[in-house]
Amino acid sequence: ATRVIDIGGRITETGDPLDSQPGPVQPCHSLHPPPPPHLAWLWPFKETVRKCAQSWVTALQLMEQNPEFIFAFSQVQQLEWVKSHYPGLYSRLQEFASRGQFVPVGCTCVETDGNLPSGEAMVRQFLQGQNFFLQEFGKMCSEFWLPDTFGYSAQLPQIMCSIICSIRCFLTQKLSWNLVNCFPHHTFFWEGLDGSHVLVHFSPGDSYGMQGNEEVLKTVANNRDKGRANHSAFLFGFGDGGGGPTQTMLDRLKRLSNTDGLPRVQLSSPRQLFSALESGSGQLCTWVRELFLELHNGTYTTHAQIKKGNQECERNLHNELLSSLALARSAQFLYPAAQLQRLWRLLLLNQFHDVVTGSCMRWWQRMPYIRSRGNTLLSNAATGLCAGEPGPEGLFIVNTLAWKLTEVMALPKPGGAHSLALVTVPSMGYAPVPAPTSPQPLLPQQPVSVVQETDGSVTLDNGIIQVRMDPTGRLTSLVLVASGRLAVGNQFVLFDDVPLYWDSWDVMDYHLETRYGKPVLGQPGTLSVGTEGGLRGSAGFLLQISPNSWLSQEVVLDIGCPYVRFHTEVHWHEAHKFLKVEFPAGVRSSQATYEIQFGHLQRPTHYNTSWDWARFEVWAHRWMDLSEHGFGLALLNDCKYGASVRGSILSLSLLRAPKAPDATADMGRHEFTYALMPHKGSFQDAGVIQAAYSLSFPLLALPVPCRAPATSWSAFSLSSPAVVLETVKQAESSPQSRSLVLRLYESHGSHADCWLHLSLPVQEAILCDLLERPDPAGHLPLWDNRLKLTISPFQVLSLLLVLQPPPH
Repeated sequence: ATRVIDIGGRITETGDPLDSQPGPVQPCHSLHPPPPPHLAWLWPFKETVRKCAQSWVTALQLMEQNPEFIFAFSQVQQLEWVKSHYPGLYSRLQEFASRGQFVPVGCTCVETDGNLPSGEAMVRQFLQGQNFFLQEFGKMCSEFWLPDTFGYSAQLPQIMCSIICSIRCFLTQKLSWNLVNCFPHHTFFWEGLDGSHVLVHFSPGDSYGMQGNEEVLKTVANNRDKGRANHSAFLFGFGDGGGGPTQTMLDRLKRLSNTDGLPRVQLSSPRQLFSALESGSGQLCTWVRELFLELHNGTYTTHAQIKKGNQECERNLHNELLSSLALARSAQFLYPAAQLQRLWRLLLLNQFHDVVTGSCMRWWQRMPYIRSRGNTLLSNAATGLCAGEPGPEGLFIVNTLAWKLTEVMALPKPGGAHSLALVTVPSMGYAPVPAPTSPQPLLPQQPVSVVQETDGSVTLDNGIIQVRMDPTGRLTSLVLVASGRLAVGNQFVLFDDVPLYWDSWDVMDYHLETRYGKPVLGQPGTLSVGTEGGLRGSAGFLLQISPNSWLSQEVVLDIGCPYVRFHTEVHWHEAHKFLKVEFPAGVRSSQATYEIQFGHLQRPTHYNTSWDWARFEVWAHRWMDLSEHGFGLALLNDCKYGASVRGSILSLSLLRAPKAPDATADMGRHEFTYALMPHKGSFQDAGVIQAAYSLSFPLLALPVPCRAPATSWSAFSLSSPAVVLETVKQAESSPQSRSLVLRLYESHGSHADCWLHLSLPVQEAILCDLLERPDPAGHLPLWDNRLKLTISPFQVLSLLLVLQPPPH
């Protein structure tokens, strides 16, 4: 059969701050531009602006000389930089876009990482990106391109499909880098976590920077779906550092349009390619759930401060909820839409796949800015919620999660001191601070007891779990009181970490053979009692990891809390070492469960096959769990991603020490928290998902310059624990209106009928897509301030609420 190879140019894959200043623009065809002094990946932000303009000037010249030439571009951020700094060039790009030669394909703001960003951050990539394309080019993208990202979440198909006139086509080439297994397809259907399907094409040339030489023959010979798909893409041009295609490349490829003995090549658009693939897709195979890259596993851990900053910023922007509630309750409150959009754009920029992964030079200075500005907006929203209640400065407690929370909090006292209080706040609402003069109520659970043994060990017990630690902080016993089941752990382990290829990107499986410290690491420390019981019990210790590095840890158990927390500080000064913490669970299961965006999935705990073996280091978000029938152990965390479960041992990756491209990566001081939660029954029924959220999103004590509310109030609550209300925000399309968007998802992997209870003045409720466009058939009836929702396993649901006019 005749092979038709579709052609599309592509440029640099970089990311810069929003206010970069570029240099002069000249056409450039250099494969390796000279390295600049300050780096984003291997160049500074301002250099990327210049590279974009330089590449596109060259592309425009080629379009003028070759009317059949089509150039594909994939990142909104690059277009915005060019629009800002080179408006004349931008106008010409729009002109050639209207001719069909300059083609948007990316859908998102940047070529985001496919593993580490939260589900809401991924939605915002599409929301911001597609709205820009619609506004500036008159249409949205129909193809999603992520050529160089380090693996692809099982929720990406649903996010692509959850858009009216959805994105059904996806292109990449990165799985050709698999270190262990050769991925078996180049054209196939990809089935996501919820059952959504998209058509996927991998360029069989295994590159997005081909030049029209022998790669054309490789593209045909390497196609693993011959007979099922007889078309494939040939992506040519100088990538990475920019430059794009050249006239020489075009001339070579034109000569292949009809040459005996060689593949038939034609210049065409991405839409033409996927139309050809769709027309013959009846025999294509289907790949289910995640597309896991068997390489670059070190990026889940490298540059721990970037990971921590990323999660802190995601948590900070989650507090957009309070601005939404203030908008609904106060006619005077002005929703900070422009400020929030800018903060989101800065975060999305940081989630470019060579930044949040840590495979770049040090440049994440914008994360503190996001946190600082986000805190200011949070304070303004808190004041807006209390508007109309004048009085002395007050304090109230806010719960940003969609279920009731009861927590031990350290609340301020006169004179700068703090006291512990047990506080309960309803779902997505607030409660007053307990008065310090009020009598202590009867505790609803057994108080925490703290006992220091004669051998130096300490036992903490809150009636739910009992923890015993030796002087090194290692758990010699963790007992779930209701079942009597026991686990051990908190064992710190150090490994040599010398990858075959790229320091910051990779960790190899043979690092597991270089384990230091068995059964304990370093010299025994001194275990001391911190808080002596009642509402909270704690003990702390100091541990020398190596001659150059040490850690301290406070182990905390609160009244009524189903997990024990480990607040950790590490001073890390190593080279090519990998620090992990391990928990032998005493559980037998062939599968462990890991949280991903808007859901979870299972991965093997054994190495039966090469596909299992290649997942010796995987990624997770807030929790992972190992369970057998009736009992399980969950490991929660607030800013780590690298993880593994081998046999019955849960392992959380803490710190690496690569030396390239950034020789200072991970050096210095780190703070983070993880927690251990034994449970009866399944992790769903035991509330592991809610516990992980509460660890990352604790109650907030917010001061306001007015009288704080005297009673509790809840904006939203849900009747089913399986459904998570992840996001509440103002509707994007109507910044002047009083409309909110709610994003919910099913978290257990089950069908659920759920009532959403509302305390806001809602006039109308409509289902909408992820771009917030109403579904014409999506109107929901209101039943006494309740909405009935039917949701399928792992489904993400967006809901548009039109609020009633505020009272005057």
